[in-house]
Amino acid sequence: MSLETAEIERYARHIVLRDVGGPGQLKLKAARVLVIGAGGLGAPLIQYLAAAGVGAIGIADDDVVSLSNLQRQVLHGEPDLGRPKVDSAADAIARLNPHVRIERHALRVAPENVRDLVRAYNLVADGSDNFATRYLVSDACFYEAKPLVTAAVGPFDAS
Repeated sequence: MSLETAEIERYARHIVLRDVGGPGQLKLKAARVLVIGAGGLGAPLIQYLAAAGVGAIGIADDDVVSLSNLQRQVLHGEPDLGRPKVDSAADAIARLNPHVRIERHALRVAPENVRDLVRAYNLVADGSDNFATRYLVSDACFYEAKPLVTAAVGPFDAS
């Protein structure tokens, strides 16, 4: 695997960093990250992962974009109202960084699909908004031996 000329220019600020460099950028390009939720936490995360050059980003979300999402879910816009969030996010990322592959999982993460989803990725980032999904994803990551990054947002706090 190598970086194309456009990728070298795009990621130049990473490549000159001693702790990233060309080898680190190639690792990012080879990485596969699953993001659970394309909402308040997932939307900006997906943007930053794509901007950094993560090679494949899986997005698992069964929701559609609504007007009440737009003040905090910055990946989506008014033209996306009523569209599945995975489609809106994929289109936004295609505009941001065409070198990133988006894998759409327009589904609710559930006991019958979670382990197959998790198994296909190197790392899982959980931005889901309910405890049942959070516990389910945590258990799947444990059993599939996949690293899990998790975050939560309350009305006026985060963890």
